[in-house]
Amino acid sequence: MDKRKRGELRIYLGAAPGVGKTFAMLGEAHRRRERGADVVVALVETHGRERTATMVDGLEVLPRKEVQHRGTTITEMDVDAVLARAPEIAVVDELAHTNAPGSRNAKRWQDVEELLDAGIDVLSTLNIQHLESLNDVVRRITRVEQRETIPDEVVRRAEQVELVDLTPEALRRRLAHGNVYAAHKIDAALGNYFRVGNLTALRELALLWVADQVDVALQRYRTEQRITDTWEARERVVVAVTGGAESETLIRRARRIAARAGAELLVVHTMRGDGLAGSAPESIAVLRKLTEDVGATFHMVVGDDVPAALLEFARGVNATQLVLGTSRRTRLARVFDEGIGAAVIGQSGSIDVHMVTHDESRRAPRWKVDRNPLTASRQVLGWSLALLLPVLVTGIGMALQEELDFSTDLVGFFLATVVVALVGGLGPAVVAALVGAVLLNYFFTPPFYSLTIATPENMLTLVVMVTVAVLVALVVDRAARLAAQAARARTEAALLASYARTVLTSPHPLVRLLEKVRENFGMESVAMLERVDGRWRRVACVGPRPCDEPDEADADVPVTADVHLSLRGRPLPAADQRALETAAGQALLALRQQRMAVETADAQRRAATTELRTAILSAVGHDLRTPLTSIKAAIGSLRDPALALSEEDTGELLEAVEVSADRLAGLIDNLLDSSRLATGAVAPLLRPVTYDEVVAQALSGLDERAAVSVEVPEDLPPVLADSGLLERVVANVVDNALRHGRMAPRRVVDVDGDGVITEHEPEVVVRASAHDDRVELRVVDHGSGVPEKSARAVFTPFQRLGDRDSTPGVGLGLSVAKGFVDAMGGAISAEDTPGGGLTMVISLPVADAWAADA
Repeated sequence: MDKRKRGELRIYLGAAPGVGKTFAMLGEAHRRRERGADVVVALVETHGRERTATMVDGLEVLPRKEVQHRGTTITEMDVDAVLARAPEIAVVDELAHTNAPGSRNAKRWQDVEELLDAGIDVLSTLNIQHLESLNDVVRRITRVEQRETIPDEVVRRAEQVELVDLTPEALRRRLAHGNVYAAHKIDAALGNYFRVGNLTALRELALLWVADQVDVALQRYRTEQRITDTWEARERVVVAVTGGAESETLIRRARRIAARAGAELLVVHTMRGDGLAGSAPESIAVLRKLTEDVGATFHMVVGDDVPAALLEFARGVNATQLVLGTSRRTRLARVFDEGIGAAVIGQSGSIDVHMVTHDESRRAPRWKVDRNPLTASRQVLGWSLALLLPVLVTGIGMALQEELDFSTDLVGFFLATVVVALVGGLGPAVVAALVGAVLLNYFFTPPFYSLTIATPENMLTLVVMVTVAVLVALVVDRAARLAAQAARARTEAALLASYARTVLTSPHPLVRLLEKVRENFGMESVAMLERVDGRWRRVACVGPRPCDEPDEADADVPVTADVHLSLRGRPLPAADQRALETAAGQALLALRQQRMAVETADAQRRAATTELRTAILSAVGHDLRTPLTSIKAAIGSLRDPALALSEEDTGELLEAVEVSADRLAGLIDNLLDSSRLATGAVAPLLRPVTYDEVVAQALSGLDERAAVSVEVPEDLPPVLADSGLLERVVANVVDNALRHGRMAPRRVVDVDGDGVITEHEPEVVVRASAHDDRVELRVVDHGSGVPEKSARAVFTPFQRLGDRDSTPGVGLGLSVAKGFVDAMGGAISAEDTPGGGLTMVISLPVADAWAADA
């Protein structure tokens, strides 16, 4: 039997909830059904929206699967039911959804993959913020972390991705009209996630992502079909630059060409395969900055065949136009080599080639004289050898005149010339060749002891010696220059790696980076200046006498129009400019990182404050109202003259008032303590405290019926703590254990064979023990416990893990306890109780050990 073809996935992508993804998906489902397709609704979330719920009518809806999790029933898509039904098309909403624990798969997109493998086509929905690659970007924009994400590759494999677009203003109107969220959520949504700026940024992300996917799909099709011809689906202009003086003219001209065509501009520089020969690094740095300024992208390609490398790059990016500068070669040189431009035109095919004239093309090639790459010591040695070696060879030849013939003398002078060329370079080598030729002619060629050149062979010998000297010296010179370039490149790479590491790892990256720049370049001071409201101010500086304005600097690098890196100390050579410009760029990144960290911390504080305010309002609206209602009802009954209450009834009502008042007081205390912790207003008074005294005080306020067993030895060493705060900690932890623990099984005790007495094991056990320089207090319960991954979350404010009953409280007890323990320099953690349950461990330092350390 043939394997069934994999189903097709169609995704309706939106920038935010409420744009109409589910509505559009259900509309497509109805159209497919009307065309005769077998369509079922595997899962659709209407979120209480009437129009969406109406769209489900008329479609077959499969029942959901119920999953039990911590006493709560959660419904998820029934994958087995869909596979058994085997429709042609399944409608599955919210592709990035995380399934309930215990489900068949962890993520809904994994369920969809099973349906696709079974040959079922799937219609689904997705918001742009759920894409894994954009998760951090969306978090920075909205300041909301998206915990449900989906790998980009899953979405890219979809046969169709349709963008459901809506303007931010229209979405906010839809939200305000109650078409997205319930009425009590509208104000908070409009003021937070659904701000115009957030929606505009999310919309742009969605549009750009879909546009990129269209381009990727086109490239994939061209690759699969082996199409190398240029398709003018999207205009792209590539400009080739050499790093010469004409390169800036070419970039600006290409920018105008691209602007008229509404095209994307790419600047490309071809580098030799050895990575050393080519344009000066500082020239390339200038071109990179100009490229960024004109809104283009800069690319480097490697290839010894420049025309082939350029065309390969242009075809790879599906470029439609290629801009080159006219050749600077002379007519004679073009006879032997037609040049890059002519070669590119001959091989360009369907790519239009623009040849741009420039001032450099009308100038004759100029010889560039660089500084001698050899060290001063080698140059001195070379000049010395240029004079000494020819004389030495002459002396040896004269001393052994009877044993040596002319050819041997000639080889000796050639050897001396080569040695001088290898040591001293071009100048000493030419001098050595000329001196050697004169000595050879004077002492060893007839007529002897005369400078007369009697035969053409002697002239040829002189020319050959000079030629050999020049050629060897040029090789040495080139090797020395390449070695110097390689050494400099290695040094710059090490510096740049050091700067990048500083930016990424240092707690104060900007100041540390400026200090490194000052050390590396040997400057007196380094300052980063920023222009604000037309005036310069120092953002950061190191060293004495930092600059107040760029004009005061001995070396100044403009990072942006309003940010400069200014150095005082000495003028820097042009060769150091590239590394300095890169350092300036890293400094700008460090500055932005520093400011982003401040903004992030501020945003986190605001978010925490907002969350705390919202939670407190929720507590006021529910948990504070509950005891107040009980108090009011009890007092109302006591004051009602129509009710004839007995003393027992009156006592019960008064007890209810007292219990509710105690609950209200405890809740207010926790709220106030949480507020104090959030503002850093807790200042513990540390002194030696014993656990047995604190535990006794903490348990004194508990209900007499509470089953708590205390196993705290009196001989334990005292701990360093604030007795009042520690008492609150113990009370909160024990109260939490009593709320969420359970009564252990009964044990049977036989009393003298006369009868059987049943007893309960203690519900909560409080134990303490010393370990090295710390004393641990353990509060043990035998309740349902918490999952391992949620052990840290129990200390989060307003978290009540696994709480699904009507137990009062807002989840602040453990949060306040952790805050107090942290303030006292201790630690609190949650562990599993053997046999089931939760054990809270409070660890504080021994008072004597602390005093010894102090």
